[in-house]
Amino acid sequence: MRDRLRRWLFSLYNLWKVKSIQLILTISFTVITLGVMIVVSVILYDKFAETAERNAHLSNQQIVEQVNYNLELYLRGMTDVFGSLEQRLRDTGIGSGGEPALLEPFETIAGTRKDLVSMTLLTLDGEPIFSLPSGGMREGLRLREQGWFQAALDRPNSLTFSLPHIQNLYKGQYKWVVSMTKVVPVVRAGRTENAVLLVDINFSTIDELCRRVSLGNKGYVYIIDEGAGNMIYHPQQQLIYIGLKYENVEQVLKYAYGSFTDEQGGERRLVTIKTVSGVGWKIVGVSYMDEIMTARKEISGFMVWLLVVVIVFVLLISAFMSARISRPIKRLERSMRRVEQGDFDLHVPVGGEDEVGRLSRQFNVMVGRIGELVEQNIREQEAKRRSELEVLQSQINPHFLYNTLNTVVRMAGSGKGEDVVTMITSLSKFFRISLSRGQNIIPVADELDHVRNYLIIQKVRYKNQFEFQITADEQVTGLLTMKLLLQPLVENAIYHGVELMPDPGRIEVRANVCDGKLRFQVRDNGLGIREERLREIRQELYGLGGSPANGKTNDSTTRGDGSGVGVKNVHERIRLRYGEPYGLVMESEPEEGTTVTLWLPLLREGGRKE
Repeated sequence: MRDRLRRWLFSLYNLWKVKSIQLILTISFTVITLGVMIVVSVILYDKFAETAERNAHLSNQQIVEQVNYNLELYLRGMTDVFGSLEQRLRDTGIGSGGEPALLEPFETIAGTRKDLVSMTLLTLDGEPIFSLPSGGMREGLRLREQGWFQAALDRPNSLTFSLPHIQNLYKGQYKWVVSMTKVVPVVRAGRTENAVLLVDINFSTIDELCRRVSLGNKGYVYIIDEGAGNMIYHPQQQLIYIGLKYENVEQVLKYAYGSFTDEQGGERRLVTIKTVSGVGWKIVGVSYMDEIMTARKEISGFMVWLLVVVIVFVLLISAFMSARISRPIKRLERSMRRVEQGDFDLHVPVGGEDEVGRLSRQFNVMVGRIGELVEQNIREQEAKRRSELEVLQSQINPHFLYNTLNTVVRMAGSGKGEDVVTMITSLSKFFRISLSRGQNIIPVADELDHVRNYLIIQKVRYKNQFEFQITADEQVTGLLTMKLLLQPLVENAIYHGVELMPDPGRIEVRANVCDGKLRFQVRDNGLGIREERLREIRQELYGLGGSPANGKTNDSTTRGDGSGVGVKNVHERIRLRYGEPYGLVMESEPEEGTTVTLWLPLLREGGRKE
């Protein structure tokens, strides 16, 4: 399957290559314009849709807050009425006829407020002391078992509001009410005692406040209490009671204020919550997302039609423009084919001062100078070979100078005089060998001394995070080598090997003679290199078909704090000077370490090669 897909893509690529420039320009203009339009359309669509959704959220929140404000205002007014009745009762007490002094103010208020249904004063044992209206109370009510009565006893110092219920205290009255109750002190028969004051308000007013709210065509508002989540008001309350409708009150109870989305009956809904202060009721606004997203559908439809119109328009314009652009290019193409066949005496007519005209003019100049450029190219290739060696050599500069000097400053500030001397001495020797009076070939002993000083500096900088060992056979005495070959490899061993190890690492540098060649080895016991990565590095070094991903190498050329010279540059320097039999070999095992081997010819004093 993979091979078939590869062949199909290759055929498509070959088909594209043989297409005319006019078709390519037409398709390119169309694709670019279409791509830009799609990107702009997506951005505008997201922006408009986001704005519409945010406005819907804000609108829902404002509506719920308005309901909350109206309800709080209403309940605050009823609380004030209750407070005035309580204060009048507290100040004047109960008269000799058993009627409290608040009879007249209650009747006055009841005459102006139709939502004030009844007032009852009860002993703590549930016996009526006084009641209005005066039509008589029903018998066998067991008032102490009423929820509003128990709420008043449980919170004797607070005004409590009951859930909506049918008021059945008085004969002939069956109204939906919300009961306000509180334990109040009264003076009765010359002594003060506690009694329960009950004031019933008509629930129709609260019902009216909520029914007038509109949250789209299907949205609504309902009210629950914050304790057990009991339903106080719902526009479909009967369906709630018989279990045909469900509200996610468990999730609502987690919020005092805010919004969330849920799904019910396959429809996504936006739920907005606001808590009524002083009462503990939660006002919940529910709106349906499909109504909120109507703007998105309208925007998406407009964008589709806009794209269709733009595509047709762009195709026509692109076909016309590409034909005008490709005509002189095709003429130049025919002339170039004649030159390809060896007709260097050809002179292409210049048809204008545009890009194609200038290209034709330069083409004529190019044909006349081909022979001259061939000769010049031979000379430049030789100069390039020499300059590449100089450029590679010039890249070897120790960029870690600033970090090393900062380390010296910190050590001096800490009073580590001996360490400062060691660092400065090593740094001095390091740069002395790096410069080498401009010489590129130095003794092997100097190269080993150079890398030793580098390791001393880095060991201090890395706070003894690694140990090192440098050994050399007697056979290498008197041999010469290119300078600055080992330091980049040691730098890699530190940065990519032992630096990331949790335990102290070890770096070994060895020089000896093997198989008639000078061999340097840099070995570390660090993290090693993955097999795939090692294969990529070898392919880049030796060109064994393919190239590393993204052109990256596992060396210090990609690090800002490295030497600026990596494995590849070291290998190229050796190859440029000594040829293909010499160079660099890398071996590594993950979690075992890495070994880099350099092979060089045996050079004696005077540059004599053995």
